[in-house]
Amino acid sequence: MFLPVARSAWGLAARSIQRTVARQAHHKHEPDFHDKYGNILLLGGTVSCAAVWIYAITQIGIVWNLSPVGRVTPKEWRQK
Repeated sequence: MFLPVARSAWGLAARSIQRTVARQAHHKHEPDFHDKYGNILLLGGTVSCAAVWIYAITQIGIVWNLSPVGRVTPKEWRQK
C-alpha cells in the first residue's frame, strides 16, 4: 500500500527536477550584480583597507613599543 504511493511521489519529483533542468538549459545566463561588480568591489575594499592601515602606520604617530635594547642605560649603583 505504501510502496505505490512512494513510487508515484518519487516519479513526480523526478519529472519536476527534469523539467526544471530542461527549462534552465534553454536560458542564457544573465550576469547578476555579483558577476558584474563583485571583483571590483573586492578590489576597492582591499585598496581602501590597505590605504587606511598605511596612513595609520606612517602618519598618526602611534608608539609601537619597540625593543628598548640599546636605548636604555643602567643607572649607577648606590650603596648606603
